[in-house]
Amino acid sequence: MSAFARSGVVYYVDASYFVFRAYHSMPPDMVDGDGNATHALYGFARFMSDLLEQVRPERIGIAFDQSLRSETSFRNSIYPAYKANREAPPADLERQFALCREFCRHMGLAEFASAEYEADDIIGTLAARSRAAGLRNVLVTRDKDLSQLIRDGDVFWDYGGNVRYHYHDIGPRFGVAPELIADFLALTGDTVDNIPGVPGVGKKTAAELFAVFGSLDELYANIDRVPTLKMRGAAAVAGRLRAHKEAAYLARQLTGIVCDMPLDATLDDLKPRPPNSVRLDSFFDSHGFGSILRQQSRRIAGAAVS
Repeated sequence: MSAFARSGVVYYVDASYFVFRAYHSMPPDMVDGDGNATHALYGFARFMSDLLEQVRPERIGIAFDQSLRSETSFRNSIYPAYKANREAPPADLERQFALCREFCRHMGLAEFASAEYEADDIIGTLAARSRAAGLRNVLVTRDKDLSQLIRDGDVFWDYGGNVRYHYHDIGPRFGVAPELIADFLALTGDTVDNIPGVPGVGKKTAAELFAVFGSLDELYANIDRVPTLKMRGAAAVAGRLRAHKEAAYLARQLTGIVCDMPLDATLDDLKPRPPNSVRLDSFFDSHGFGSILRQQSRRIAGAAVS
C-alpha cells in the first residue's frame, strides 16, 4: 500500500505527541498580543497544515488527551500510581492544547478527546471501526504503544522521522508482533507511564519468551516450561514470572489499548470539511500568526472543493 494512497484509507493523528513536540521544539518566546505563549499552537498548526497538504485525506481523525493529568483516566482508577512520575503540565501548555483543538475544528477536521479514556483509546476504537468497514489505517505518531493497533495493510507513520512501518516491520522495530505489544510491555514495564512490569525481565528476555508463547495467557498457562527454555537464566526468569504474576496482569490492563470505548462518531464524521476561512483569519489574528498558515489554509480549502 502506498503511504499516501487516499482511497480506502483513514488517517489517525496522535495529536498529543505533536503538541508536546512543538512545545519543546518551537521558540518559547512566541506570544500573542496579551503575552500568552503560542509556540505549541503554531508548531502543531504548521504540522497539521503540512500533513493535510501532503496527504489530502478522504478521512482523518485527530485524537487528543483531554486531561494532561492522569487522575481522571480509568487506568488511574485501576492503578493510582499510573503516570504519577510525571510533573504537572505547565498552564501555558494546557491552554495551547485547547487552542490546538479549536484550530482543528476551524480546519474542518474531526477532533476527539475524553476525560476517562486516552487518545490511544480513541484511535484504537475508531481504527477498529474503520477496519471492520474494510478500510486501512495510517497512524501518524511516534508512540510505540500505538503499534499494537497495526494489522496487515495498515501503516505506523513516524512523521517526524519520515519512516513508515508496515505490519511486518513492527516486530523487528519494537521486539514483537503488533498483537503482542501490550503483553510485551506488561512484562518489561513502561517507565514513561510508571508501569513496573516484572522485575528483571527486560526487552530481550520478553522477546525470547514471546517467540515461544503466543500471549501472556499462554505464557502463564505453560509457566513450567520456562525453566527448560534455551535462554540465559531461564529458571530464575520463571521464578520472577511466578512471583509477579499479579503485577504482570495488572500491567496488562494498563498497556492494552481500548478498542471499544463509548464514542459518538461515525466514519462519515471523519471526512474533512472545507476550512472556515473567516474563523481561521480571526483565529490567526488573535494569536499573532502571519501569512504562512493563512496561505496554507486557503490552498487546503481550494483542494477540498476542487
